Amino acid sequence: MAVTALLLIASFLLVLIVLAKPLGLFIARLIEGDMPRFVMKTEAVVWRCSGLKQPGREMTEMNWSRYALAILLFNLLGFILLFTLLIFQGHLPLNPQQLPGMSWDLAFNTAVSFVTNTNWQSYSGENSLSYLSQMAGLTVQNFLSAATGIAVVFALIRAFVRHNSKTLGNAWVDITRITLYLLLPLAIIFALFFVSQGVIQSFSPYALSDNLNSSAQFIPMGPVASQEAIKLLGTNGGGFFGANSSHPFENPTALSNFVQMLAIFLIPTALCFAFGRTVGDNKQGNALLWVMAIIFVIAAMLVINAEYVGNPFLNEFSASSTANMEGKESRFGILGSALYAVVTTAASCGAVNGMHDSFTALGGMIPMWLMQIGEVVFGGVGSGLYGMLLFVLLAVFIAGLMIGRTPEYLGKKIEVREMKLVAIAILVTPTLVLCGTTLALMTETGRAAILNPGAHGFSEVLYAFSSAANNNGSAFAGLSTNTPFYNTILAIVMLLGRFGVILPVLAIAGSLTMKKPQIANTANLPTHGPVFVGLLILTVLLIGALTFVPALALGPIAEHLQIKLAA
Repeated sequence: MAVTALLLIASFLLVLIVLAKPLGLFIARLIEGDMPRFVMKTEAVVWRCSGLKQPGREMTEMNWSRYALAILLFNLLGFILLFTLLIFQGHLPLNPQQLPGMSWDLAFNTAVSFVTNTNWQSYSGENSLSYLSQMAGLTVQNFLSAATGIAVVFALIRAFVRHNSKTLGNAWVDITRITLYLLLPLAIIFALFFVSQGVIQSFSPYALSDNLNSSAQFIPMGPVASQEAIKLLGTNGGGFFGANSSHPFENPTALSNFVQMLAIFLIPTALCFAFGRTVGDNKQGNALLWVMAIIFVIAAMLVINAEYVGNPFLNEFSASSTANMEGKESRFGILGSALYAVVTTAASCGAVNGMHDSFTALGGMIPMWLMQIGEVVFGGVGSGLYGMLLFVLLAVFIAGLMIGRTPEYLGKKIEVREMKLVAIAILVTPTLVLCGTTLALMTETGRAAILNPGAHGFSEVLYAFSSAANNNGSAFAGLSTNTPFYNTILAIVMLLGRFGVILPVLAIAGSLTMKKPQIANTANLPTHGPVFVGLLILTVLLIGALTFVPALALGPIAEHLQIKLAA
């Protein structure tokens, strides 16, 4: 098992690096604005018509506050349009099943979910959403929310490169280029591949067929492949069907399963290469990749081992085979399901090909913990890299304290203002997770939604708020969240978890871009060597351990110990 698992992980990472490196070089050109001449000429017309560029003048750039305001307004408009569409979908075309509009609380939750790149789904897509809502609502927002995250990291990367400047680029230009030149071409390629594997793409009404019991059965149809591609590439995760990527119409083969995992990690990995290229030191990007890869491999092996060992209580009474296949698709097996669970929770994606609620206690704990540390192990598109860079600044600050020197990173002096903002950004999501979980458990409405008693029920609530606050969107299941209480509180958590981090990150970028360059000093700890890689790993693990170990001890750890004692 161990050898097979390591070969699968190694093959996955090798293919990923081969695909991501050239893509990273292209993304670096997007960051620098180094576009082909014919593209620049075409864009110039568009920018002049939109007022972003005046004839004979340079493109209007934004300081961090204007950049942040543009991001907020852009996403507010997306929320309003999507909320309206979901409410009135019953009166709109491309609705062959005549599905009604959503209730206000479910529409609010869903609109916030897709605007924040979370894609939390308190509904089953094939029973709740029309083709128009899936395409013009969810799929479009998958592109735009992904572009938002990438635009923010573009601004942060420019802040490390620029000196004595007040601007970070133009948010409207960044979002447009990211959508048109990066996300859309990749989505077309992956959608066509998925169609070749058997993922459906159709506008036909649901098909009526006879099942094995000779009774009528509706087979859901729809434009699935187009949504599937961007839900993975944009680390969105919302499935066309309620069963998500375990549904054979979304993920039919072992090959499609492997490619889906590649799609989830592709842009986050490429952004690390783009970061190294843009700052003029590829070793910096490689160091971040080493940190991400080491944590990822350890997490994947832990989950795979836990699922192969299975439930010791059931094994004791020969009630189960050794491996835990509960909640998993036989066409993917333990390896394909466990690795997918680690990929999707490490990458802020939320797509699932198995039921995480049916994993073993420790096997379900690792995906939950990967979300709780901020999903910086590759992470979401954009959000993963800027989240990891927050930990980099924290690690640099710790290193500076140990050697008695002013912390510096890439020629930028890290001072009190930056560290305050880093602390705020890092503490936002743990605060939301722990306070949200506490509030749900303190109220009768919150407790009534829990279907499983004891430690496992606590894990279901903790997982839900960990997923929402970190904009993942995967669910532990076993929790009935389609209620006004959960729809509202989870939507608020998703909003604060997304923009409560984005705003401090942009403020940090605004502060860094105005700094003078510092002369390289050999007394400072190199930020690309093995020592710093180890320090950064410990920083990420330490923050996660100190913050969430007490909560995990009440949930999955307690459940594991109960099973061991019962066995």
